[in-house]
Amino acid sequence: MAIPGDKTAVEWLVSVAPDPDACRWEWERNPLGVALLPAGRRWDVLILPGELGHATLEVLASLLERPGPVLADFGDTRLGFFVPAGTASRWIGTGVRGAGRGTWIVVPYPGRATGGVRWLVVPDGQGTLTDPVVLELAMHEAAARVVGQGGRKS
Repeated sequence: MAIPGDKTAVEWLVSVAPDPDACRWEWERNPLGVALLPAGRRWDVLILPGELGHATLEVLASLLERPGPVLADFGDTRLGFFVPAGTASRWIGTGVRGAGRGTWIVVPYPGRATGGVRWLVVPDGQGTLTDPVVLELAMHEAAARVVGQGGRKS
């Protein structure tokens, strides 16, 4: 899924901000290098527990040339997969949280290291998002791998 035009990752991300200039200012001056952006406009975020999230990302990498953006929190305890807007309100899944309309996401500047949240897959600037059907299939495969390796599905 792509947004037409040749926007950079920064421009694509700030396009959802109520005040794009304020978002850029936060990225430049916030000591953590993060800004808050509203979910539910161009994208939602499905948040998976770390172990399942990493296994899911591995499966996605084998299925897709490039998945949509993926964030990891400090310590990699949770991963956030960017999916089309509206997905979070329709998602039913144990242990998966959704951030959609009415929620905000802590987002680091693309390509910069921060002290907390970081990009595992940086936005491509074209609006590429992970298809929720493919994500769900990858999650099932990942859960089977985690259980098969003696891990816990957290």
